[in-house]
Amino acid sequence: MRYVPAVHLSLETLNGPQRDAVVHDKGPLVVFAGAGSGKTRVITYRIAQLIAQQGVAPYRILAVTFTNKAAGEMRERLSSLLAHDVHDIWVGTFHSTCARMLRRYHELCGVKRDFVIYDDADQKAMVTRVLNDFGFDDRRYDPKKVAGAINKAKQEVVGPESYPSNDAWTEVIKKVYTAYEERMTRSGALDFGDLIYRLVRSVESNELLKRELASRFDHILVDEFQDTNRVQFRLVKDLSEQKRNLCVVGDDDQSIYRWRGADRRNILDFRREYPDATIIKLEQNYRSTKKILRAAHSVVSRNVDREEKTLWTENAEGAPILVVRSADERDEAHLAVATAREVVHAGRKLSDIAIFYRIHAQSRVFEEALRAANLPYQVIGGTRFYDRAEVKDILAYLRVISNPDDDVSLLRIVNVPTRGIGKTSIDRVLDRAAKEATSVWATLEHIGDDASIASGTRKKLIGFVSMMNALRDKVAGGMGPAEVARAILEETAYQKALRDEDTPEADARLENIQELLGSMDEFENEAETPTLSAFLENVTLQTNTANDDSEDRITMMTVHAAKGLEFPVVFVGGLEEQMFPYHGYDAGDDPDELEEERRLAYVAFTRAREKLILSWAALRRVFGQPRINPRSRFLDELPRADIEEIGGAPSPSYASQRSSGWDDNSGYQRPWQHPQRSRSERPMMGTPRTSTTPARKSSESYIDRSEVEVGEDGIRMGMRVAHAKYGVGEVRGVTPGVPPKVTVSFPGWGTKQIVASFLEPA
Repeated sequence: MRYVPAVHLSLETLNGPQRDAVVHDKGPLVVFAGAGSGKTRVITYRIAQLIAQQGVAPYRILAVTFTNKAAGEMRERLSSLLAHDVHDIWVGTFHSTCARMLRRYHELCGVKRDFVIYDDADQKAMVTRVLNDFGFDDRRYDPKKVAGAINKAKQEVVGPESYPSNDAWTEVIKKVYTAYEERMTRSGALDFGDLIYRLVRSVESNELLKRELASRFDHILVDEFQDTNRVQFRLVKDLSEQKRNLCVVGDDDQSIYRWRGADRRNILDFRREYPDATIIKLEQNYRSTKKILRAAHSVVSRNVDREEKTLWTENAEGAPILVVRSADERDEAHLAVATAREVVHAGRKLSDIAIFYRIHAQSRVFEEALRAANLPYQVIGGTRFYDRAEVKDILAYLRVISNPDDDVSLLRIVNVPTRGIGKTSIDRVLDRAAKEATSVWATLEHIGDDASIASGTRKKLIGFVSMMNALRDKVAGGMGPAEVARAILEETAYQKALRDEDTPEADARLENIQELLGSMDEFENEAETPTLSAFLENVTLQTNTANDDSEDRITMMTVHAAKGLEFPVVFVGGLEEQMFPYHGYDAGDDPDELEEERRLAYVAFTRAREKLILSWAALRRVFGQPRINPRSRFLDELPRADIEEIGGAPSPSYASQRSSGWDDNSGYQRPWQHPQRSRSERPMMGTPRTSTTPARKSSESYIDRSEVEVGEDGIRMGMRVAHAKYGVGEVRGVTPGVPPKVTVSFPGWGTKQIVASFLEPA
């Protein structure tokens, strides 16, 4: 029976290709939707069109998204178009949709109706139990890594009976996988991978279920199809097999999740699976300026394995893309601060600004600069640097070494990494400390005579106390904070445990630890008294100065987290080889990885609506190690007429470019441009001025390696200054900021960058 719609739908606001996709009648349809081309609008209007114009019953439409947020936004848009009809439409993520089907058809799928869903922690605990039952050492066979292997197998629709056992490792995985599935069945539990895997296996092995589900939906729509993996593609094929009304929407140029199993071949090869598919390309962009779109296309179009498409827009040409050479990563962070201040000065909000970086560890320097400038910010898709678990763990060790009576820090680390000290034993220690009115540390110092705790656990606690005392002796002997932290990582095997885990998450945590060590090295080079207690005080002051109460905040995130978002102003840092593209892929090394890096750059650039600023550093300390890398190849691929170079060698067209700032009409000044100096008077970044005119003191202007006054002491290039630790040296450079910093060459110590207040004229 034909469904009678409650509303009339107008398509007048859609452009031609959008309308074609919305009114497509029947049969397979693939929509290549470029960045900012109205992808979500097309999906929601198509669903509304199916109901309002074609009379399809809402409950016979399935729309699949990748996040709960996206599903919620789709429901809201549909609600505004269709009123009450939206509630019967199947809208959800792959996992929520499959969970719903598994419960509805639990008997045909061989699962309990009231099955529980295990999260990652639950899954890891179950894998650990299986490993222990077999007597496998979980230090050699890391439970998280084993769980990852099982999850990958389920993405490939490979069960334990078909799992290949080609070597000792895969033999163990096969054995654990088999036992794990048996345990999960007995527990009436499914993990996240099971939700899709079990449904696909059931559909493909049970003809009754296959017919039932294949006839249930008249139309199936899948968003972000470039991010699907093999099991997800098989699911939508199975569900649409009978009606063949499958509409997939996505953009292969925005496929950036290869590392977690996404296969963009699913959208690129869609026509191979469905030769009669209709192909529609959405290429009109409603977000960015023409210059930004040309820049993004110039990078991604060099990929060989892509569907050809070129974004265009009716928006203005826009301001030139700024390509800025920073002296180092701190210089880069000050430039981001200057950008923010100029944006506010122009009447915009801080929330109009986004700072992107390639890896999480890069956020530290930006965070410190923003805090010093008292600019509120938020980190999206991640955690503030000093709030990350691995950073807090190392800081907790340092705090206990500095102050053994810090119970909070002690309880955090007593069993990190795992030492076999259980919660029951810790509770007994806490009970004894409460009765004796002493600190936990004081109780642990006398734990050897506590018969209420098992002898094996007592030995472990005694070993922990001994290790901490040895580390405290190193501090008493004059060891600096950075070396103490490195000793902690060695003595506790914390770093080794992460290396053995060998996962992308563990690699990111290792990078954060190295970044922490690098920040400690910097502290020792700059501080007048680089002691452990001084470092801990510095960290505490930094982490307490961020203004989190403001709704108007700068947004910070990795490029991966930026997908689907947009901002008027985007600042992308770290555009050097080995950073972005990450590790600096050479031709022939891994072309697939390089193509993914290009897609990441495309995503980053197309998040910007009005202004795009790309920064690279002549020298960058990465994980504490200085690197001098060439600037990213992506910068050299940009259209020369659309960019403006600041701080590096001018491009051939540099002199002919306009000297206007934010745009043609606003009068907005460029970041790092002295408002009262003409273009010809402005020195290039990192290039000394020949003029003897003193530079303007401004923490908001660009960094001028020239004769700069700092505070009342008037520290200048070439001046001799004294430091309590390094003695007398010569000033080689000055970095205005909050606080200002001075680069000094010390005989016997080399070049150090030191906070100006720690120096005195010699």
